[in-house]
Amino acid sequence: MKKLSHLDSQGHARMVNVSAKIDTLRTAIAEGKITMKPSTLALILEGHIKKGDVLTVAKIAAIQGAKRTSELIPMCHPIPITGIEIDFTHNKKIACILVTARVTSTGKTGVEMEALTACSIALLTIYDMCKAAEKNMTIGSIQLIEKRGGKNGVWKRKRQT
Repeated sequence: MKKLSHLDSQGHARMVNVSAKIDTLRTAIAEGKITMKPSTLALILEGHIKKGDVLTVAKIAAIQGAKRTSELIPMCHPIPITGIEIDFTHNKKIACILVTARVTSTGKTGVEMEALTACSIALLTIYDMCKAAEKNMTIGSIQLIEKRGGKNGVWKRKRQT
């Protein structure tokens, strides 16, 4: 069994010392979705949600969330993020919005948690802005899709067919 790096020899939590690691270009992509009634999706797409432009606010929240990940996740290092891209796609057939977050950094540790946090915050923001129209929305399928950089190189999630 692989030893957990965030535990010391006595099994106590610790933050890993990454000082000796080499800076490399690192990228992570995460995605998740929120499903809703078709009428709620229509309100979002037509710009009729009373709180404002849902996807623009969710994008800003996602960027802010990625930048503050180390304040939210106790063992995450504060890292210099060099890029954040947030994309939204919708599917009217199943009434959902898919959020994709891509985070890049040149540093000593990966940005997987930053991408996952950005994705989660975008989804929560969509829920918050639309809850007056519908409380039955469902957030789910938040997952890491790809990561690049560091000693382990490239990892990609195998797509289900």
